[in-house]
Amino acid sequence: MHTQEGDWNEVEKSVQWSALHTHYQHERKVEAQLSAKGFETFLPTYESIRRWKDRTKRISEALFPGYLFVADVSERRLQVMTTPGVCAIVCVAGTPATIPGHEIEAIRRCGSDPAKVAPHPYLREGDSVQVQSGPLAGVAGILVRMKDSFRLVVSVEILGRAAAVEIDASCVRKTNWGRLQPGASVAHG
Repeated sequence: MHTQEGDWNEVEKSVQWSALHTHYQHERKVEAQLSAKGFETFLPTYESIRRWKDRTKRISEALFPGYLFVADVSERRLQVMTTPGVCAIVCVAGTPATIPGHEIEAIRRCGSDPAKVAPHPYLREGDSVQVQSGPLAGVAGILVRMKDSFRLVVSVEILGRAAAVEIDASCVRKTNWGRLQPGASVAHG
C-alpha cells in the first residue's frame, strides 16, 4: 500500500503506544503471542557478545529488559493481560501510559543497527555524573542540557563560578551524589 508522507504521519499520530512489563526473559514470547493476536508490537534489541569457557557467541537481547511496546491496548486490555508472560501494562492513575510517538521513533532509529546500540543508565538533567572516558575521565560535575547537547558543569564553589563543557552523555556515569534540586549545591566536607 502506497501512502503519501502526510498520510503516514497521520497514521503514526493515531497509534497510541504503551509499555508492557513482562516476566524475566519473556519479551520475545510475549511479543510473538501478541502479534499472533493481531497487536502491533515493538521489541527493541541490541547485540552483545557472551563469553563462556568454551566459546564466544553474539546474541540478541532486549534493549529494555522486561519491557516491550504495544500499540493501541486501551480497548483490548483483557487480551493483553491474559497473555502468558505479561506482568502488567505500565499505567498512570490506572490508565495505560502513552509513550510519545517521537520517543518510539527515536528508539527505532537508534536501534536500526543493533550492533551499534546498547543500554545506558537513565540520565536526567541535574544528575551528578563522572566522566568515564576521554580527556575528561575522572572529572565530576552536573549534567545539564543546552539546546540539542549535554554539558558537564564543573564549579569552583568558593568563587561562586562554574564552567560548562559539551560532553557526550554516553561517556558519563551517574554518581552516588544523587539528583540535585534546582538551586541546590553540593557541599564536600
